[in-house]
Amino acid sequence: MNTYDLVVIGSGPAGQRAAIQAAKLGKRAAIIEKNMRVGGVSVHTGTIPSKTVREAVMYLSGWRQRSFYGLSHRERADISPDDVIERVDMTLNHQVEVMSDQLRRNGVEVISGSASFVDKNILAIKQQGDDTIEVHSDFILIAVGTNTYRPEHIPFNGDTILDSDEILSFTTMPKSMVVVGGGVIGVEYATIFSALDVKVTLVEERDQVLGFLDGEIIDELQHQMRDHSIVLQLEETVERIHTHNSKVITQLHSGKKIQSDMLLFAAGRSGATGSLALENAGLKADHRGRITVNEHFQTSVPNIYAAGDVIGFPSLAATSMVQGRLSACHMFDHEYRNRLEYFPYGIYSVPEISMVGFTEKQLKEKGIAYETGVARFREVARGQILGLREGLLKMLFAVEDKKLLGVHVIGEGATELIHIGQAVITHGGTLEYFVDSAFNYPTLAEAYKVAALNCWNKLSPYNIDDKNVIILNKETA
Repeated sequence: MNTYDLVVIGSGPAGQRAAIQAAKLGKRAAIIEKNMRVGGVSVHTGTIPSKTVREAVMYLSGWRQRSFYGLSHRERADISPDDVIERVDMTLNHQVEVMSDQLRRNGVEVISGSASFVDKNILAIKQQGDDTIEVHSDFILIAVGTNTYRPEHIPFNGDTILDSDEILSFTTMPKSMVVVGGGVIGVEYATIFSALDVKVTLVEERDQVLGFLDGEIIDELQHQMRDHSIVLQLEETVERIHTHNSKVITQLHSGKKIQSDMLLFAAGRSGATGSLALENAGLKADHRGRITVNEHFQTSVPNIYAAGDVIGFPSLAATSMVQGRLSACHMFDHEYRNRLEYFPYGIYSVPEISMVGFTEKQLKEKGIAYETGVARFREVARGQILGLREGLLKMLFAVEDKKLLGVHVIGEGATELIHIGQAVITHGGTLEYFVDSAFNYPTLAEAYKVAALNCWNKLSPYNIDDKNVIILNKETA
């Protein structure tokens, strides 16, 4: 039996970083991967493919130039699925090569096959031809990621009724589309296909999409979605889906019926733990296949850890990478600092959205006095150069000490711009940093200074001596 210091199940962002960190600490590490190539969901069906599809669509559709050259502007008149998928394949192949080389250079062994627990230290690996081998490891990290959530009442057919993994293999460009689910995946694909001039209807059971975002950002997003002809069916649930004459008929609980060429079901994902035989190691997953861990990403069995999407929120590739590295450091008593308190959240919709820190709603619930500063991209020179008519950057500052508490961005480059705010929040920076600093001109980052000055003006009344302020009581008011 092969013996290791660490065996990782899954080669996604969390698994790779954990194995490489262990190898750098002089430990013998291996990754078990059930697919033919490393990368996991992030590379093959999730983060990288969906973002590559977005970039291909933004270029081919001429979306970014339409404000200058008109709504009819296109880089290519007829866009086929092959045009989009070709770029995805090129990107994926490159990513797999880079990752495979990193693992090889760090001496991490990759074992092909499907893993299941024999006990808390031994894994059985079923390989091609039904051969099974066993490995022993002092520590085991579960980093298997997630699968698409596929309810039994949805008649998936891989052609016109698809989940969020299957959509990457679409072969016909639809003229109309229904997206079920107003979460990150649903909103991303709804807006991407809308940029291709597909008529999109999004169905969401809640009263708004992406409810975890700041309220003003949600309002801006929903306004832009409607402005780009996306129909939002909010507070609606799907009662029945069937096909008729090659069309998909979606019947809602309210009685509404929607006819479309294609339907994407994107209402959640489940942890891919079903085949791991967790009970043999003394573990169990919740009803959505997720595993509970402590602050060190350690499960209830001390030598078994879990990281990445399989542990639930925030389910981001960026945080998964850090979780994997931190778990390996904890296993082998290596000093580390957990800086995940202020992580950036990126949503690659059209437009992009990103946030870090608190929302207004959260600050109100905590009873923290704050003020806001807002800059719209059309107000800065770079925004005019790029032809941006939409998009904004919003900052939240504490009234008491002027510390930055949250940054929320919607518009071009949001996921890049957010890191300035992330750095300032993490290091306890204040309003003065933005007011006193110089930003490259012309850049979209200048919006930080504009927003800071906007907040500075709002804070002026707080500097007035209380003795000179007339307090209105209920009667005089």
